[in-house]
Amino acid sequence: MRAFVIAMDCEAECVRPALKPGDRLYVSGIGKVNAAAATQRAICEGATEIWNVGLAGGFGVTLEIAGLYRADRAVEYDFDLAAVNGTAIGVLNEYDTPYLELVPPPGALERPALAALPVLTLATGDRFNDSAADNALITETLHASLRDMEGAAIAHVCKRCGVPCVSVKCVSDIADRGSMPGQYQENMRRCLAHLTAALPDLI
Repeated sequence: MRAFVIAMDCEAECVRPALKPGDRLYVSGIGKVNAAAATQRAICEGATEIWNVGLAGGFGVTLEIAGLYRADRAVEYDFDLAAVNGTAIGVLNEYDTPYLELVPPPGALERPALAALPVLTLATGDRFNDSAADNALITETLHASLRDMEGAAIAHVCKRCGVPCVSVKCVSDIADRGSMPGQYQENMRRCLAHLTAALPDLI
């Protein structure tokens, strides 16, 4: 069973028209705990692959508003055990890297539209802000170009359970181009429309 773990109702409305028979949709709510709980529920209910689709922030001059990107690895940029064991930001306990690889299910990348998406690193944290410190951590330390509030939590559960995962993000706001929360509000409808139009070919 293919399960879609989606944060918000407005994002889920983009996905619904593209669902195929047998697919299931889980609207998790915003944030890492919500996303992880929904992913685990989906897997316990028989999901053999997890898809996460939604909006994300971006970093870098090459990214475009309403551009579509696929994450091939994710990191929890607000996870920090350095004071306990000296590990780097994002390194989960008993891991040796901050990055969680997103392994797509067999055949997924045979879809030309999905295979053609630029592939980037996704940073996930339970906050949405314009923090210069967060932005530097994400880009300079963790070398990520996308930021959301769910993706790495979904990847974490999938890794632990051995379930393939795909993450497709539409960029709604880009650092250094004005307030990221302001851009999000301004661009959200445009991004949702683009996502709705693109998803039948992507999934």
